[in-house]
Amino acid sequence: MSRQPYERFAFMAADTPEAKAAAELLGKRYGSCDPDDADVIVALGGDGLMLSCLHRFMSTGKPTFGMNRGSVGFLMNEFAVDDLPERVACADITMIRPLRMEAVDVDGEAFEARAINEVSLLRQTHQAAKLAIHIDGRPRLRELVCDGILLATPAGSTAYNLSAHGPILPINAQLLALTPISAFRPRRWRGALLPSHVTVSIETLERHKRPVAAAADHVEIRSVARVDIREDRTASCIIMFDPDHSWDERILAEQFTY
Repeated sequence: MSRQPYERFAFMAADTPEAKAAAELLGKRYGSCDPDDADVIVALGGDGLMLSCLHRFMSTGKPTFGMNRGSVGFLMNEFAVDDLPERVACADITMIRPLRMEAVDVDGEAFEARAINEVSLLRQTHQAAKLAIHIDGRPRLRELVCDGILLATPAGSTAYNLSAHGPILPINAQLLALTPISAFRPRRWRGALLPSHVTVSIETLERHKRPVAAAADHVEIRSVARVDIREDRTASCIIMFDPDHSWDERILAEQFTY
């Protein structure tokens, strides 16, 4: 990806005193402009804010450089006031392709949303969900009884997917992780690694007795009947990391954490 000069910064802060104070301090040091006029977005907060920025500036070509003023910060660089232009100029650049979710609810209404981390389906009541899974139109699992299931991108493989015991994926892997959540039957099914070009279709069974919600990152659709998920090759997000703390290094370190 070709480099361009990064001279105009837009500082976007989470709604916390620490993040707001950091934005004010950096704005005084380097100047702050409107996000639409910025060369780079500087996100100050946690991973939630980073996801929000990536969604907002999806397909605009604007990169986002995050600095941690939140709690987790897997998607963020370390916070520092000094040398921001130099850090941004030397940062590693990664392009992310989101997932596109197309959902139809039990009333036949259609919805569409994009996910940078994952698309998840979760039971809405005490009743376990019953799901049927098709890959590129071919049935692969006719009945999965579970609390839910998720399809994660490499970017999202260290988030909810990892908590559900799914695999960690290198950021440039052309793979998606299909991971069940508390599978009851078949009890030994642990999910699948899928090529990123496939379409995953999930149908809810006994949907009125066992309602299921679908979520693409922060967008939730209640009582879905069917969800189709595929990588959206028409959309992209750009994220920046310090070279000594790159995404590849973070993913490798996460795999050796115990």
